[in-house]
Amino acid sequence: MIYRADSAGRFRAGAALLACAIGRGGMAPAPDKREGDGVSPIGVWPLRYVLYRPDRGLVPTTALPVRPIVPDDGWCDDPAHPDYNRLVKRPFPASHEALWREDGLYDLVVVLGHNDDPPVAPLGSAIFLHLAKPDYAPTEGCIALSRPDLESVLAMAAPGDALAIEA
Repeated sequence: MIYRADSAGRFRAGAALLACAIGRGGMAPAPDKREGDGVSPIGVWPLRYVLYRPDRGLVPTTALPVRPIVPDDGWCDDPAHPDYNRLVKRPFPASHEALWREDGLYDLVVVLGHNDDPPVAPLGSAIFLHLAKPDYAPTEGCIALSRPDLESVLAMAAPGDALAIEA
């Protein structure tokens, strides 16, 4: 299945039309995406695997591979580092995001196959499908859904599915 997110903040999952948050920089074609620009990259991105924070929820129901987040998990966002756009362990010497966050946005995360095979600096890192803020405030380039909506998408999702980000 191909899920779809658009610049109007709509997310289509089968027959369901859901609200979503998009990047603070709007959307742009993937070749124009740059690290830190806040842009959601237009394209079709495979759903790779799911990360979840076990102290804030049960293992999500999904056919996708699932892995718990632990406190020392991070994601490298330093274009000059060899681990750019990869899961890393903290402490980490280069710029990175902590996946174990207090704000709850990464309590449930789908890692998307954007700029990962192989990663090319500086075309963007950490493009995820994750939990939205209650007001659907813009993300740093990710797509975000409410927890009930993301859980329902995960229950439908299967290996080979993808997210199309469309202008």
